[in-house]
Amino acid sequence: MIKFGPSGNSTAFYDAGFSKSQDSAVWCKNLDLNAFEYSFGRGVNMSDQKAMELSTPFLENGVEISVHAPYYINLANPDEEMVAKSFGYIINSAKKVKLLGGNRVIYHPASQGKMDRETAVSLTLERHKRLCDMVYKEGLDDILFCPETMGKLGQIGTIEEVTSFCTVDKIFIPTVDFGHVNAREQGSLKTTDDYLSRLNYMIDRLGLEKMKIFHIHFSKIEYSSKGEVRHLTFDDEVYGPDFTPLAKAIKQLGLTPTVICESAGTQDKDAVMMKGIYESL
Repeated sequence: MIKFGPSGNSTAFYDAGFSKSQDSAVWCKNLDLNAFEYSFGRGVNMSDQKAMELSTPFLENGVEISVHAPYYINLANPDEEMVAKSFGYIINSAKKVKLLGGNRVIYHPASQGKMDRETAVSLTLERHKRLCDMVYKEGLDDILFCPETMGKLGQIGTIEEVTSFCTVDKIFIPTVDFGHVNAREQGSLKTTDDYLSRLNYMIDRLGLEKMKIFHIHFSKIEYSSKGEVRHLTFDDEVYGPDFTPLAKAIKQLGLTPTVICESAGTQDKDAVMMKGIYESL
């Protein structure tokens, strides 16, 4: 079934006196949410013992946990030593999410840097093939690896690029951050047809089976001519996108993704709002 939840803990979580990740699962359950994304954005620093301990409250409360790998992954880096580190961040994130009881690793694919776009994308695709070999060698092919669409023009991660990376193997499914897409494309997502065109593009190339369970990040995002500037809350009335047209597209296509809200500080409240919108249709 479709799942909704926040990325990390909200301001309200901390204001209520909570501070530990062990409390996040109960917090989500009490809000009738069933997903949570844990960030290793600054590094995979969690011990195996802590990961196994943390798995218990999430499993007991029926909250599916995913992890976001470190933000500084760059599979288009020309430096092979740095690429090896990126591979390590992804593999280590996968090992931890397995101990946490989850099965999804979300990661930023690459940055263009000084390369031309075609070269950078080609290199990122080739590195996904190498990553795939490593995943199978490590026995992690029961984990889903989810490259994310990115919001800044200098980042690798358009809908088309992420789709191509996910054709490499069954272990790759896309994370579509619709706020990123909207920011990158200067406010392109307004109608249900806007969402359907992108989702159908991906279904045509990846198949309905894979896209049925794809990963979503959603928030309103301020943008400039260079793309993403910063995440906002659902209270913002200047920038998009709005969730209702996407909810209609998801319903129309019969998809059951995991939907993670990345609003700035109100991610749990806004996740509840998205769930309500979806269930009202």
